[in-house]
Amino acid sequence: MNEQPYLIPIDRVIFEEEIKKSLFITHIAHTPTIEIAKAFVDEIKTQHASARHNCWGFVAGRPEDSLLWGFSDDGEPSGTAGKPILAQLSGSGIGEMTAVVTRYSGGIKLGTGGLVKAYGGGVQQALKQVQTIEKKITTQLQLGLDYSLMPLVQSIMAQYQAAQLDGNFGQRIDLLVEIDIREADVFTQTLVNKTGAKVEIKPKHM
Repeated sequence: MNEQPYLIPIDRVIFEEEIKKSLFITHIAHTPTIEIAKAFVDEIKTQHASARHNCWGFVAGRPEDSLLWGFSDDGEPSGTAGKPILAQLSGSGIGEMTAVVTRYSGGIKLGTGGLVKAYGGGVQQALKQVQTIEKKITTQLQLGLDYSLMPLVQSIMAQYQAAQLDGNFGQRIDLLVEIDIREADVFTQTLVNKTGAKVEIKPKHM
């Protein structure tokens, strides 16, 4: 599993341009899963139901994970739309993103080279407007501890930027914490060392 963080888009972006009387509208959105990517494609297709083509490509995970890529020419000549769209997305270094390019045809043929340029170029321009944030890869741990250890554990959590997701305060304290996966081993070791192994630490099975 790749533990390095990667960039994801924050907001939706729309870019429009007219090429030889055809209007190309590029829509980009954050889509963390294949299901959400396909739902976004359907949403744009519904919105622009009268358009001749709604071509698309998505990267539904890490930017380099080709198992989560998809694309469609939606009736354009094979290889002229979906692939150029996907090439721009996968080359951007941004993950969890879908682009749908809507084309309203103006009756002038662009030729295969013209189409590749129009679809790829529209996505390239739209990507310049995309604002991103870093998505860290996290893991969850369950901690069991006595009340007397809580202040120490909280200070260690703060040191490693571990977030408390849930807490159960009964005979003892049970905490569910989330932490950057790259810090998890050191965090666990620090807890063991500083509390004299008095904290029970278990990975949460997702």
